[in-house]
Amino acid sequence: MLNIFNNKKKIGILGGTFDPPHLGHLHISKIALNKLKLDSVIWIITKQNPLKEKPYFSLKARIKMSKSMIQKEKNIFADYLDDVIKSTNTFKLLKFLKKKTTAKLFFLMGADNLVNFHKWKKWEKILDFAKIVVFPRSNFSKKTSNNKVLKEIKKKNLIYIKSKKINISSTSMRKFKKT
Repeated sequence: MLNIFNNKKKIGILGGTFDPPHLGHLHISKIALNKLKLDSVIWIITKQNPLKEKPYFSLKARIKMSKSMIQKEKNIFADYLDDVIKSTNTFKLLKFLKKKTTAKLFFLMGADNLVNFHKWKKWEKILDFAKIVVFPRSNFSKKTSNNKVLKEIKKKNLIYIKSKKINISSTSMRKFKKT
């Protein structure tokens, strides 16, 4: 994992349960690489999102599916670090990564995650380690415009990416699988 950071100046971090990983994750990773001129994007897979229900797929399966999905991508990587940092917390993850690199970090998220960002542990401190990059999601752009987080985040720490909305989510994929 640590060799991913060697000689990198700008790194995107896409964190989540990837339950399951899907083309939307790949889509925003490629857009971030291109629009932000990133050296790489790293998918950081977590055991459990504290704001969501227990994952449908096992951690081992999610890691395997993620690595399989990106195997042909030379600048997109997947890793699991919960056991290394002893947490599923984004703040602790970014603090750990910042100690491992001098690269600028960009934390990638969909607009749906920005709605609940104020519920994340030490969300205000996340901005000390990374710029937040927000991608459009169906039915979420208007909700985020009145978000209390936006009133507290300085504009320089928040980057909105204009791109085609991909109408896919891990939640919708799991619902489809169950039917």
